[in-house]
Amino acid sequence: MKHTKIIATIGPVSSSYEMLEQLAHAGVNIFRLNFSHGTHEWHGEVIKRIKRLNKELTYTTAIMLDTKGPEIRTGDLKVPIMLKKGEKITLTVDHTEYEESGKIGVNYDAFVNDVEKGERILVDNGVMTLKVLDKTERDIQCEVLDGGELASRRHLNLPMKDVSLASITKKDWNDIKFGVEQGVDFIALSFVRKSDEINELKVFLKEQKANIDVIAKVESFEATKHLGTICEASDGIMVARGDLGAEIPFSHVPRVQREIIETCKNFQKPVIVATHMLESMIHNPIPTRAEITDVSTAVFQRADGVMLSGETAGGKFPVRSVETMAEIAVETEKEYLEIRKIRDIQIDSIRSEFAKMAAKMGTDIRDLSAIMVITRSGFMAGLVSSFRPQVPIMAFTNVPGSRRKMQLLWGVESYRIEFSQDPEKTIVRAKEEFVEKNPDWKGKQFALISDSLVDGEFVPTLQVRKF
Repeated sequence: MKHTKIIATIGPVSSSYEMLEQLAHAGVNIFRLNFSHGTHEWHGEVIKRIKRLNKELTYTTAIMLDTKGPEIRTGDLKVPIMLKKGEKITLTVDHTEYEESGKIGVNYDAFVNDVEKGERILVDNGVMTLKVLDKTERDIQCEVLDGGELASRRHLNLPMKDVSLASITKKDWNDIKFGVEQGVDFIALSFVRKSDEINELKVFLKEQKANIDVIAKVESFEATKHLGTICEASDGIMVARGDLGAEIPFSHVPRVQREIIETCKNFQKPVIVATHMLESMIHNPIPTRAEITDVSTAVFQRADGVMLSGETAGGKFPVRSVETMAEIAVETEKEYLEIRKIRDIQIDSIRSEFAKMAAKMGTDIRDLSAIMVITRSGFMAGLVSSFRPQVPIMAFTNVPGSRRKMQLLWGVESYRIEFSQDPEKTIVRAKEEFVEKNPDWKGKQFALISDSLVDGEFVPTLQVRKF
């Protein structure tokens, strides 16, 4: 069993029903739709295929809508420009004459206010670097420190700098409304800087009665200063290392990744490590040894999920990329599952205490094979998962959306059953249906977390039973 979940980005090479099915069989738990590209019509068709797939599979997959977010880009160019080291160039927010004047346009009007003399500007995620020499009301004079070919609409980043862009753009709101209509399971919110943006989105989702989890993408310098409040407000975090590596010194990214994983552990929230994980497999059938180590490191750090971007969206080997990531995850988990203790997390509730005790049983009881959780929302399964027990977690719910959202939780296999008013009948039904599909489990011991009816009230209980 693979404990670490795989998120795969869907694009032109992977959007057919046949490819989605192959990717799911290869180990994809969540399909990511990147709304930086594609139309609502295109994404809607992909969502229909994923929903059809879920009806036909014995297991289920979830859908993640990833917003485009605000961005600072250069303007359109008739032909690419070669920037040479030492050359002086001018960036401008004047959109009327920049091509005729030889200046390079910028799409963000407040850009001049956000930069200062002596600061660096990274172009195309750091492929090229500029130094600010001077600025006027509309223009910024720069020196090229690292040159290269500048094409249209290239990203601009201001390392270690807070900018005044709104985190949720008009396009994002339109895409989010579309996601609500389509019934997606997760919204990955790009360029979160503080918890305010998450709270704003959550208020909107509540008003829409949309049961969608919000994943905060940490990819800005300012977000790294507010990890605690961002984690507390969100339903999970994505370590978006692409833009993050341009917003902070790239040598800081491994440390920040560890800090984010640790913060999510303390708040008992899921965390995804993303970007450039198997980048070479866009073109090659095998990854580099460094990429294998990178994926293995994220798994060893006990992240809930690892993500593929261009590898599955537009690469030559989408299915093999997923198979490779799954193989690395399983091999790394073999190494540490039997020897590592459960996570040390400060307990702040009775339910967390029950979750910790169940996770500890996975280590202390030699013949314990699994932890079964009866849950409507998936919340208790998430608490158990956060401790990273040595045995798998079997979560049973009567809510289809909860089953799908548990696809992000480390070590959780989710199942849907009908619940009874009598908790004991629900437990028996879960056991019977599970053993019917998995006869090898018959007679094995498991820890059970469920609600029992005591004096007319449902109270959490922890027991040891047999399938």
